Amino acid sequence: MPRGEVAYVALGANLGDAHRTLRGARDALARLGPLTGVSRLYRTAPVGGPPGQPDYLNAAVRLVTPLGPAELLGALHEIERSAGRVRRERWEARPLDLDLILYGREVRDTPGLTLPHPRAWERAFVLAPLADLDAALTHPESGETVAAALARVGWEGVAPVAPDWEGKTGRAAGG
Repeated sequence: MPRGEVAYVALGANLGDAHRTLRGARDALARLGPLTGVSRLYRTAPVGGPPGQPDYLNAAVRLVTPLGPAELLGALHEIERSAGRVRRERWEARPLDLDLILYGREVRDTPGLTLPHPRAWERAFVLAPLADLDAALTHPESGETVAAALARVGWEGVAPVAPDWEGKTGRAAGG
């Protein structure tokens, strides 16, 4: 196993060529540390935000990174900016959204970073891709598994669209 901390990042996009943007984001994330898992790609209905948004494409990756959590979050924001994201309105349509869901077993609540991601265990569009990576993964505070949380919130508005989004099948990058 590579050296560093295991982090889970959720990816989403619903503007422009979302599929291409997510592939580029996945490649950019691989430069932050080895990807040890890549989920399937999902089409999901927008949750919250302004009405009339197009559906999202969502995925998740597991990576091992030497970066600390705040440094990793900063790198995620830079990848978003390079894809054209401008933050104006909460939950608006966007060319790319990268959320740091888990960083090891770290629990933190600061103005700039909350770990684990505060709404991840309530959102099927995050949980379904995480289940591809590790359905037995547990929330560091509640102990609830991804599988149990997904069963609780349900699959409404979430459908897999691509088990193989460039020669890499679901569970492990390169595998």
